[in-house]
Parts: sequence; structure tokens; C-alpha cells
Amino acid sequence: MTRNDLVVDKLRAALGAAVEEISDFRDERTIFVPKNKLIETCRLLRDDPALRYNFLSDIVADDYLPDFPRFVVSYHLLSMPNKHRLRLRVWVDDPDDGPPTLADVWPIATWLEMEVYDLMGVRFAGNGSLRRLFLPEDWQGHPLRKDYPLGYEEVQFSFNWQEIDAKKPYAKQ
Repeated sequence: MTRNDLVVDKLRAALGAAVEEISDFRDERTIFVPKNKLIETCRLLRDDPALRYNFLSDIVADDYLPDFPRFVVSYHLLSMPNKHRLRLRVWVDDPDDGPPTLADVWPIATWLEMEVYDLMGVRFAGNGSLRRLFLPEDWQGHPLRKDYPLGYEEVQFSFNWQEIDAKKPYAKQ
């Protein structure tokens, strides 16, 4: 039995329907769990002596606009004693009704959740510290969402320099 199979077997034995979907890619296992089973799943992964996922290395979110559910939050876990990685994913329909905070399981989650909130706008229930982490407090929107306006300046190359130069503020004087 591989480590990946052990994880799934333990989750199914303890939590039943907590495993919604399993995906394997390049020897990395991803397990989809429902929001309401996330904390219970993480505690089992952390506390089970055979698993010991003792490190939450990252939390990220993906925007699947125009699909529904729109967002998915991914938790990257590491079992340092077993030298094994695992990804948990949770679908999020409404960013204001995001998954529960994992700060009670891994304290670093508070900061990682702030990053996801700042850049994607997904709120984590129970995290009283959600605030801007990278962007100024008065920033409007969440720049990693697919519907965020780009507001960029076209890059100047040798073939389009005259076009770009004509749009510069000094060209209007």
C-alpha cells in the first residue's frame, strides 16, 4: 500500500464521505473535501500517528470564472517525518462564504488566509485577522480574480514604438 492510498483509506474510514474526489498527477495526490469537513479532515491528517501532516506550507485559491463553483481553495500539506506531500482542495461558491479558518490546526494558516483574502477575496470563516497584507488598505478589488480589470500599459517594442510613444503624456503637450 502506498502512502497516498493509506491517506485515502484513513480518511474514508474515519470521515466517510469527506473524500469527494481524488486526483493524482506526477506522484502528487489531491483530495477534494467539503467545506464542512475541512477542519475534521485536517485534524485527522495532523494527529494520526501514521500520517503526521505537521506542516501547512501554503494556501492558494484558483478562480474558475465563468464556471460554478467559481473558486477552489488548495491547502498544501507536508508530513516532515514521512517526507510526503498532500494537497486538499475545497470548492467555494461564494467568496464571502469561504471555508473555515485552519488557525486552530496550524497557526500559520492565519497569515496564509490573509494572503488569499487580499489577492482573491475569499473570506475564511472564523479568521478575525482578515485584512490587506500586500496591498494598501484603500485598494479596490482583488487583483488575482479573472474579472479584475487589467489596467496595464502596452509594452513598447521596435515595431510599435511610434504608436506607444504617441500615447505618452508628453506627446500631448
